[in-house]
Amino acid sequence: MSETVDTQTHGVTLTQVAANKVKSLLDQEGRDDLRLRIAVQPGGCSGLMYQLYFDERFFDDDLVRDFDGVEVLVDAKSAPYLDGATIDFADSIERQGFTIDNPQAVGTCACGDSFH
Repeated sequence: MSETVDTQTHGVTLTQVAANKVKSLLDQEGRDDLRLRIAVQPGGCSGLMYQLYFDERFFDDDLVRDFDGVEVLVDAKSAPYLDGATIDFADSIERQGFTIDNPQAVGTCACGDSFH
């Protein structure tokens, strides 16, 4: 009798441009033990804020999805708020950095850092 491991996944997508940027950042740091974590926390003028950071930890309730070798983690509590969200990377005169397009966000604040 074989035992199967059921890895739960999430509905967040990482674009190829963002995956390439993550790989570049990890190469610069010389780290291969980090994953990209996106979470939702209370805060900001609209009620909820995104947190996007590298994490070496993996928790029991984490949902994981691999994008060309880049693992993206979402905790189970944040997952419903992020279902269908896309993480991209912009590099232009107007904006540089990771962006999050989230269909679950009904409204955002003027600065774009928080949502509800």
